Amino acid sequence: FTPHADCGDNVIVINASAVTLSGTKMDTKQYIRYTGYPGGQRFSTPALEMAKNPERVLETAVRGMLPKNRLGRDLFRNMYVYGGAEHPHEAQQPVSINA
Repeated sequence: FTPHADCGDNVIVINASAVTLSGTKMDTKQYIRYTGYPGGQRFSTPALEMAKNPERVLETAVRGMLPKNRLGRDLFRNMYVYGGAEHPHEAQQPVSINA
């Protein structure tokens, strides 16, 4: 692990639709975004995001943990998240890691 360099490792996350949060965070946690217009602050919960796009909950969590600079954006592009068990990366012969 080198924190100042992109080592080129890619991560494939499957079954993102089966993510659970502890406690009542699924309904009480809020994602806030701003449209740029006056009064344009939009709120969403993980439960609403899971209904629309289950991959976005994991992507938002991981993006929040990465550095907010060019390296963080490049590292985020190395992650692929899929809601189901199927993914189009079989040709790269991914190694399964069960944690």
